[in-house]
Amino acid sequence: MKTSRFVFPLAIVVAATFVMAATFRDAKSTAIAAAAPALPLQAGGTSRVELSSTVARMTARLQARPDDAAAVVSLANALIRLQRVNSDGRAVTTADQHLRTFLEHRPGDYDARRMLAVVLLSEHRFGDAIAEANKTMAIDPRDAWNFGAAGDGYMELGDYDRAFAAFDRMGQLQPGPPAYARVSYALEIKGDLQGALDYMRRASAGTSPNDPESQAWHFCQIGELLLQLGRIHEARLEFERSEATFANHPLAVIGRARVAIAEGDLAAARLILQRQLAVTPTTDVAMMIADLSEALADAPAAASYAKMAEQIERGTWQSGIRQPQVLARFFAERGVNAAEAVTLAEEAALARRDIFTMDTLAFAYLKAGRLDDARRASGEAQRTGTRDARVLWHAAELQVASGDRVAAMSVLSRIPAVNSIGDVRVRSGVAALQSRLSQ
Repeated sequence: MKTSRFVFPLAIVVAATFVMAATFRDAKSTAIAAAAPALPLQAGGTSRVELSSTVARMTARLQARPDDAAAVVSLANALIRLQRVNSDGRAVTTADQHLRTFLEHRPGDYDARRMLAVVLLSEHRFGDAIAEANKTMAIDPRDAWNFGAAGDGYMELGDYDRAFAAFDRMGQLQPGPPAYARVSYALEIKGDLQGALDYMRRASAGTSPNDPESQAWHFCQIGELLLQLGRIHEARLEFERSEATFANHPLAVIGRARVAIAEGDLAAARLILQRQLAVTPTTDVAMMIADLSEALADAPAAASYAKMAEQIERGTWQSGIRQPQVLARFFAERGVNAAEAVTLAEEAALARRDIFTMDTLAFAYLKAGRLDDARRASGEAQRTGTRDARVLWHAAELQVASGDRVAAMSVLSRIPAVNSIGDVRVRSGVAALQSRLSQ
């Protein structure tokens, strides 16, 4: 099989490493953290054209009046949304710069400080985001926004008790889509996928029809939950609904590819993602194409896209966006660079102990033959009762390596719908393990 014509020269990839890189899971959790539910309705509209127009207008206003608080908040809002729909990390960096410049002259401005917490979440600076949210919380303890931002940061760090408490308080102060979306994610983390779906639908239903960017984001979250529950046809409709609402939303495009994987059409999934990669060369998309190419027995393409994914991700480190768990998981699952996978996963776990980081650490330890360390990390990865297919696949592999086939089968049985897994690496891994355990 010939290598796809969509494989880019690596020199081009180097030039494109300003793009925010994340796995699909990171993209989802970061979107929750800097999500439309946390942002006010953009007065100028939320299509790509309207968001870009808002950026231009608010930038001009700030140049004329650097002390214009409404302009800097509106600008940051639009830039955060553009970062999500364009997968371009420069937008959030620009928002950070504008807010900090403004706050140098007006450090006590409440709305600007409040927005800074959301920008910091988008930059994966979770501890700093919590600190900012706590500052504004002290000023106005009845502002639900602050509890949402702090809770988002705690979620990403794996401090779930504090996160859930913050979300509860947010819901008490201001029930509505922002709180419902966070309850949904908390329930998903706990393994209650149906409850998560119900709350995300409530969040979606309460979102303004005049905010298509937020609507599209919600539809994607609903689609992902439906896919996990095995309701493939309904999931496809939600991703299509998202794209109809906001053309080429990257989460919707990836969602359609995940549906194609769940249906077994790997070639179609790869083509969808190759087209997306041509628009936004991000780590997660390159990784998915590498895995799909391997599954399609296209070894040259698999190697090329794997190299591309690594180069994009390492390039983001130079701009200060370092997520070592991304490459750690990629290496561990591909069975390469075992020592570096452990080093990177351990680095990530020093900063955050969320279940997905701990799962990556556990699998890296497993691949390195450190079973005792792997068991400890895997226990932390499963501590919330998650039913995430990747986490449970990794945990089952560890049980097999430990000689407990019965426990491995029990772990796999917790995956809600094996036949609708939308990640080809996880799907093939689970299938192979099931085959071994049935012998």
